[in-house]
Amino acid sequence: MRAQKKYKAAQEESGVSEIASLKSLQFDWDILLAATNNFSQENKLGEGGFGEVYQGRFPNGQEIAVKKLSHSSRQGVEEFKNEIVLVAKLQHRNLVRLLGFCLEAGEKLLVYEFMPNKSLDYFVFDPEKSKQLHWPRRYKIISGIARGMLYLHEDSRLRVIHRDLKASNVLLDNDMNSKISDFGMARIFRVDQTNASTRRIVGTYGYMSPEYAMHGHFSQKSDVYSFGILLMEIICGKRNNYYYQSDGGEDLASYVWKHWRDNAPLEIVDPALGESYSRSEVLRCIHISLLCVQEDPANRPTMANIVLALSSQTLSLPLPREPAFFFRSQTEPMINFIGNGKGHDRITRGFVPSVNEVSITEVYPR
Repeated sequence: MRAQKKYKAAQEESGVSEIASLKSLQFDWDILLAATNNFSQENKLGEGGFGEVYQGRFPNGQEIAVKKLSHSSRQGVEEFKNEIVLVAKLQHRNLVRLLGFCLEAGEKLLVYEFMPNKSLDYFVFDPEKSKQLHWPRRYKIISGIARGMLYLHEDSRLRVIHRDLKASNVLLDNDMNSKISDFGMARIFRVDQTNASTRRIVGTYGYMSPEYAMHGHFSQKSDVYSFGILLMEIICGKRNNYYYQSDGGEDLASYVWKHWRDNAPLEIVDPALGESYSRSEVLRCIHISLLCVQEDPANRPTMANIVLALSSQTLSLPLPREPAFFFRSQTEPMINFIGNGKGHDRITRGFVPSVNEVSITEVYPR
């Protein structure tokens, strides 16, 4: 009886009554405290816009990752509810698995399966660690991300738009299989729904499609745009803002496009790959990436098309046109430039970045 009252009080305090049907996924606070050694700094895996992540171990030896949502995040409650309700209904080998949650001691905790190899950005953007990502491994990671996104868009019982697909949200398991994570910003579409609009822009600039970043229009094709940028990053071994910072205003999509246009596409390939990669597979991935970042969403492929194209070297692909250059000018109206040392965001007027570069959200009256 006491436990029921405690659970109900925590629900009311946190505004998450929608997750009552998932009570079986609730973990006891004391168990998570013990598993993470009182959330010690030694167990801390990282920190994102919505809080800190800790490694833990249950008495039976099972390793876990615990996301402790920040008290200062205004979006924490919504993200918390969204992730529990959504991820609990999604099961796929290329999606990170939610094990449960905890609502005690004034805290909101999400418990996931532990990914021993951290996230994709930990490897692909590091000159030394990227050498561990030989081409067959990168191709497997790319294919896994594509299959996970296809599941979200078409094959699950829900129609899900992720809205924040990027390298840091792709986790790697012990066998370097890719698993998509962080569904706090995801949106569910009706079966017959193809697009939606919002005033609350969330996600990461650089990965955002122009129509979403500028006008708040999002769809499966805005996720496809993010996949295209991520694919370019995996091929080049560079962040999407690398050439913007080093070459005076050129974003990754325009860099890739110019080499494709000038018949020198293989010059963009990450030097860490050496000469051991499959030329045909790399060229196909570059081709797919450029199709994904076309300015008109209608000209971008679906994730089903992408999975098919990755699995068949003989499937004919349309020729890409000049991609959408969201970073085309430094004088575009309604755009301001913000640099933070780690990367850069372009923020539309009225929007503010989060405490780090991971995500941004519009501040608006409730």
